[in-house]
Amino acid sequence: MIVLVLENVSPSLRGEISRWLFEIKAGVFAGRVSALVRDELWALIEDKVDAGSALLIYPQRNEQGFDARMLGNPSRTLVDIEGVLLVKVQ
Repeated sequence: MIVLVLENVSPSLRGEISRWLFEIKAGVFAGRVSALVRDELWALIEDKVDAGSALLIYPQRNEQGFDARMLGNPSRTLVDIEGVLLVKVQ
């Protein structure tokens, strides 16, 4: 399962993402897709995020059981400390 959070992006981008994932709240998506589809969705977001931001959380075989990608200028950032992701509030 993946979780995707989009902030300050165009409604058209949210519409494109909603074809693949379930929008549980405005800008918050969840669903189960293959790694290939996940990477293609991320490439689409990279092309169309403009001034917004994106956060993708997906399963990974590590101590936490997940990994994350961030794009844009979010209000929080992820910091990797010895392989463990922590959230840093700006």
